[in-house]
Amino acid sequence: MSTTTLRLPDDLKARIAKAAKRAGTTPHHFMLEAVAEKIEQAERRADFDTIAEQRYARILETGQTLPWHELRDYLKARATGRSLPRPVAHKRAD
Repeated sequence: MSTTTLRLPDDLKARIAKAAKRAGTTPHHFMLEAVAEKIEQAERRADFDTIAEQRYARILETGQTLPWHELRDYLKARATGRSLPRPVAHKRAD
């Protein structure tokens, strides 16, 4: 494990100590968890962006999309337990 120095403003350091105490942990552990959570959030966002770009590229390539009103009706039906056939993609209007 490597060591990294992190300079914190006094007020932030005090807030971390207070939050760590409330959480029943050390300030060090609290900061490690906070950094890990932030990294996981950034990684999830990057994965989301990658998937969105891939899907948009597929739309541009095929021209196939689902009209919002059809997808909305399908999702509403599913949310209420009704069964509807899945909507079919259509060539998008340019």
